[in-house]
Amino acid sequence: MPHSRLRCLPRAGRGSGLLCAMAWLWLAAAALMPAPAWSQGAATPPGQPAPVVVLQLQGAVGPATTEYLRRGLADANARRAAAVVLRIDTPGGLASSMRDIVRAILASPVPVIGYVAPGGARAASAGTYILYACHLAAMAPGTNLGAATPIQMGPASQPARGERGKSGADGDDEPAPAGPDAHERKAVNDAAAFIRSLADMRGRNAQWAEEAVRGAASLAAREALQQKVIDLVAADMQDLLRQADGRELRANASIITLATRDAPTLELQPDWRTRVLAVVTDPNIAYILLLLGIYGILFEMMNPGAILPGALGAVALVTALFALNMLPVSYAGLGLVLLGIALMAAEAFTPTLGLLGAAGLALFAFGSLFLYDTHGAEFALSVPLVATAATVSALLLFLIFFAALRAQRRRVVSGDGTQAGQAVEVVSWHGHSGLVRAGAETWEARADTPLAPGQHAIIESRQGLVLHVRAASIQKEST
Repeated sequence: MPHSRLRCLPRAGRGSGLLCAMAWLWLAAAALMPAPAWSQGAATPPGQPAPVVVLQLQGAVGPATTEYLRRGLADANARRAAAVVLRIDTPGGLASSMRDIVRAILASPVPVIGYVAPGGARAASAGTYILYACHLAAMAPGTNLGAATPIQMGPASQPARGERGKSGADGDDEPAPAGPDAHERKAVNDAAAFIRSLADMRGRNAQWAEEAVRGAASLAAREALQQKVIDLVAADMQDLLRQADGRELRANASIITLATRDAPTLELQPDWRTRVLAVVTDPNIAYILLLLGIYGILFEMMNPGAILPGALGAVALVTALFALNMLPVSYAGLGLVLLGIALMAAEAFTPTLGLLGAAGLALFAFGSLFLYDTHGAEFALSVPLVATAATVSALLLFLIFFAALRAQRRRVVSGDGTQAGQAVEVVSWHGHSGLVRAGAETWEARADTPLAPGQHAIIESRQGLVLHVRAASIQKEST
């Protein structure tokens, strides 16, 4: 690209210079960012053993996890890998992301070996479905899986009489009450049918899989092997590849015999785009970006020409909307948040002694608590964060109210503040007209008698923007 097209023009204003500087910053950051690992994939040269690609599923299952695993499976296919080892340690996450990952595994032409490791790891909630979807399921000693009951939006309902407690979809091992409402029954039945279909496809224990959904059942590694929930228990990666070698697996319509004993392993880490996506799709980060974007734009509207708040607010708002598009957002909660901010902003333009501001603050806090359509701890909005945001908004509202009240009580110092009988000082004079200073303003004035600079005069009347004055000494003589 020619240098002249990126050059900041000297006649551009302060705002254009700032935007140009931001553009250069973005270009420099993009140039310094490393190329993603996915673009380096290439087919295995002839005569060399096909590698085993290792992917990580660690932490909550969300949009970033889905993107990472999709790219990893595509890269493994491009390399003609012997197999993919998906190392799992997750407490659960979003059902939508879990189903996307399951679809990617089922469509993969490369066999996927699900491996819950290292010791102490778990494949809870969404991790159980993903492990069942893998072509081969394995666990390390000291790991567990299960607790796959889905949780509905909002507060937990009262348990039905005689029903056992259930664990949440966020992977919490604490029992949660299951309500008798139709919405929850539909969600549980759908999840149970889904995991049974995966169990039938892979030839695993379908009865226990359904119990993991309906009763939040959990199993340790050895028990899972005995009940045919998994296919093998492996102490480490080498043991896993040794035991998996020679097994016949069906990937799509093909029967593949694994050759993993002496295969080299290649671990693919998330690239910078996946890491950024993991940060911005965090519910708390997305919420903060949303507030920064809205408040930045409001500040720009209240102070036209500031440039920086509006530019940063626009970037934050666009990023927040991108993240919210991938998260299970409750539009009712989002509408309450926006309505609350609108009422607080209206308080700044039309002061109503705090009535609009107080109502907006209440709607803002209430809508924030119901912003996300999930009740799981892994993707729930932090209550302390909501309390902090409401407190900061209340402080801003108080400052706006105080500034408006102070402006109403301020004495008028311009316009019609001049009145008959007020003393003024002559600034300059020629003949019967000149300039006088009334308070902090300079006025055009006329008089019947000549006046001198520095002399004091008295206002007799005002016609438009011209004062009619007379010398102060004349007034004193007449009185």
